[in-house]
Amino acid sequence: MKQTMPSNPSIKCSVNSCAYHSGATDSCTLRAIQVGCSCQNVSKCESTECASFQLGDHGANCGCK
Repeated sequence: MKQTMPSNPSIKCSVNSCAYHSGATDSCTLRAIQVGCSCQNVSKCESTECASFQLGDHGANCGCK
């Protein structure tokens, strides 16, 4: 049985397909996240990503708002 973790109000999240997404509060259940990049030369926001993301069973769609 999967244990429910308390949400972390310091980490806002609108990606409801993530395993760590707390739908009740639109926040993350992790204590901290790792931010990564999707290319070598990061020069804009679109080049960064939440490297802590894990696909969950909340649905197939990203759910980004």
